Amino acid sequence: MQITAPTNDVLGTADAGAIAASIAAGEISAEEAVGAAIERLRAVDPQLHATVCERFEQALAEARGLPAERRLEPFSGVPSLIKDNTAVAGLPTRHGSRATGTAPASRDDDYTRVFRATGLIPIAKTALPEFGLTATTEPTRAAATRNPWNTAFSSGGSSGGSAALVAAGVVPIAHANDGGGSIRIPAACCGVVGLKPSRDRLPTIDLARRMPVNIIVEGVVSRTVGDTAAFYAAAERHYSCPDLPLIGRVSGPGRRRLRIGLGLEHPLGEACDPEVVATVERVARLCETLGHRVEPFSSPVDGQMADDFFLYWARLAAAADYLGRLAFGEGYDRSQLEPLTRQLSRHYLSRSWRSPGAIRRLHRFGAAYRALFGHHDLILSPVLATPPVAIGHLALDLPFDTALQRLRHYAAFTPAQNVAGTPAISLPLGRSRAGLPIGVQFAAGMGQERLLLEVAFELEQAMPWCYPAPREAAASEAG
Repeated sequence: MQITAPTNDVLGTADAGAIAASIAAGEISAEEAVGAAIERLRAVDPQLHATVCERFEQALAEARGLPAERRLEPFSGVPSLIKDNTAVAGLPTRHGSRATGTAPASRDDDYTRVFRATGLIPIAKTALPEFGLTATTEPTRAAATRNPWNTAFSSGGSSGGSAALVAAGVVPIAHANDGGGSIRIPAACCGVVGLKPSRDRLPTIDLARRMPVNIIVEGVVSRTVGDTAAFYAAAERHYSCPDLPLIGRVSGPGRRRLRIGLGLEHPLGEACDPEVVATVERVARLCETLGHRVEPFSSPVDGQMADDFFLYWARLAAAADYLGRLAFGEGYDRSQLEPLTRQLSRHYLSRSWRSPGAIRRLHRFGAAYRALFGHHDLILSPVLATPPVAIGHLALDLPFDTALQRLRHYAAFTPAQNVAGTPAISLPLGRSRAGLPIGVQFAAGMGQERLLLEVAFELEQAMPWCYPAPREAAASEAG
């Protein structure tokens, strides 16, 4: 069953830029825009289970009292969402876990401040798997977040709540972050645009900056390339990294024809779903038709890199398991951790002696991956080895070896860019025979988000994507 928000309101089918323009022109008010998004959320969330807490009254008050300086921002008054591993003043930050406390945050995180500075108004916080540790949003003690294209399927993870609600039309753009694919995977599953930016492009939590391999970045998912481009242009007016070139305002395709490496083989030598391969091949042919040079590319990802990354990933679970009180405060209760988190923690502790070598090899891999862009402008590949998987395929209470094998197969294409710190984008350029989205990934060199956005604009024009058809019955079905 498809779940989409009704569109017979002031938001219609407009993207964030168009909504902001209507507000600026006085055609609608920010309060009306926020109110409409709240009603859309109320209509679809009983089926999608994509939010964990709301701030409706605060958001409406912020819309009514929008300060003058915010009215000049590109998304002034546009309703949006924040993922629940990022602090919003007045709301708890649970990280998708029952182990964390419920005390409200006293202030916004640095990223939240930049997010708000673009004019966006968060109306709720979105669901994620515990600590973002897997590629689906299916907590064992709460309802799974459903894919709006077909509620029997996963919305991906870890930004599954944000991607589901953007795809369903509740808001046009929402916060997401990515430590191993967590922007790109749910974007691919839900058929939205998901740009993982370069390391340090936007402010991140202190924990990410202190990690021996900094793999976590902040970003957004959106329905249009234009909204993603406008967000980064606006954000870098409020925060910029001196080590990265500015992205600037990207408003359409670039002129330069690019050298694109085509990586169709599964990094671990396993089989990709034929529908995924066919989608990527079709996009490659289109790129050639558009004048780009496409040539074969062999991924440097292998079993050793996958083992090293997974051990490093498990280290994060062990840190949450044993250092949770330091990270999350006195209310932390490790007895409430999900089965997968505990299994990952045990996996790491039984192999922790390998960690220094794994970290050294990951640093070497990152340098080697960045060097690839001396030969290619972009690398084209699948995002996932298969179309979106069914609810339960990656459940958090599976036997550990089964969960590990399934996750490594499904999400083998995305961790490389986190290790290297380089940007990559998921674009919704395919559809399976079952009607589910298939995402295609383009990766670029460090700081080259502009190239990704330019080619994304070009493909959006050449292969326009669509969303689940709006159904005005959605509101009544929610009841």
